[in-house]
Amino acid sequence: MSTGVLCSGDSRRLGIGKTVMALNLDISRTDDIAIVRCRGRIVFGEEADELRRVILSLLKETNRIVLNFAWVGHIDSSGVGTVVASFISARHRGAEIKFAALSPVARRVLRMTNVDRLFEVYDSNEDATKSFRPHPEAATG
Repeated sequence: MSTGVLCSGDSRRLGIGKTVMALNLDISRTDDIAIVRCRGRIVFGEEADELRRVILSLLKETNRIVLNFAWVGHIDSSGVGTVVASFISARHRGAEIKFAALSPVARRVLRMTNVDRLFEVYDSNEDATKSFRPHPEAATG
């Protein structure tokens, strides 16, 4: 499943007054773990709002989310705020969000803001998904 919306901004033009959002979110699942591959910019406006909306929607379905930031080219303060707010929402629901494959830009921004201390960060989706503890019912079955 992929998500993206038309919005105004500094992205590619698509005709009169419409542009492609600068963030594309591709969602896949491995067992009960949602993997969100983020491509583009996580910035103030439609991009940060869409990431937040997608994460909140996923938290209704699963307690385990991996955010893959391998193709994130820019994160502004609103994007950082969205990531932190998502972390808090997950914690309140007893859920976990982990990072996989941070781009150099994402790694630098999250380190500078100390947000990387809130999350577990892994080199790949596979490593992040393996790090989730098995559900108790899976161990008995």
